[in-house]
Amino acid sequence: MQSSYPWRLLFQDARNRQPAGARFADAAGASLPHRVAGLRTAGRVGFPDAGESDSGSAVNQGMPPRVKFSLSIPSADRIHYVTEEDVRIVLSRLPVEHWTRLRSVHFNDRSRGARVLGYVNRGRREIALCALPPRLSLTRFLVRGQTTEQFGARRGHKWPALAVRRFMLYDVFLHELGHLQLVDEDTPSVRLKFAREKLAQSFAVQWGNRLLSKPFVHSDPVHNPPTAEEFAGLPLKS
Repeated sequence: MQSSYPWRLLFQDARNRQPAGARFADAAGASLPHRVAGLRTAGRVGFPDAGESDSGSAVNQGMPPRVKFSLSIPSADRIHYVTEEDVRIVLSRLPVEHWTRLRSVHFNDRSRGARVLGYVNRGRREIALCALPPRLSLTRFLVRGQTTEQFGARRGHKWPALAVRRFMLYDVFLHELGHLQLVDEDTPSVRLKFAREKLAQSFAVQWGNRLLSKPFVHSDPVHNPPTAEEFAGLPLKS
């Protein structure tokens, strides 16, 4: 897939959670200020009631196609665990009002050694999901109340690819989408206008639990809770 994303708007390659004066270079080499919001890193926390779920069994075929996607080919052995189709299915299961601000989703290679899973841009309209190593554990990214089993993995072991995909879609992506939710439309501060960490993670947990708590008719098992067959092929608990 060829990226249509303008080079001058590339996401900043963040080292820290919220760099105060982060900068990046455009295609001409000019240094431009850019602030990264909602970096999904290890040790996250918390959006209040998310409203009614589109719990249907079929993908919403009438979903507006306005969300654009771009793909960067990863270096080394890193891979993109989720695809445009995966993300569109998740969006189709959510009320449209929760993703009206979303304009673009970018699959990039900026995980900083698997320390960053995803983030949103300063304008809270674009989400990036990062490529990751082919074998890893995401246990350190879990927040209080989450378990490895709810995504199809075992604590103390590398996560199966299906479990990583499930976590990237039904936690990381939903967390970043949570950062796009308006919480104080009247404030002049962009930082305070949108959901911050605790509310974004609450949004992710509530919607992730809701969407994975009931069967969804789809051939890809990532959109359903882990099955007994998945666990049968995993190592026993440590």
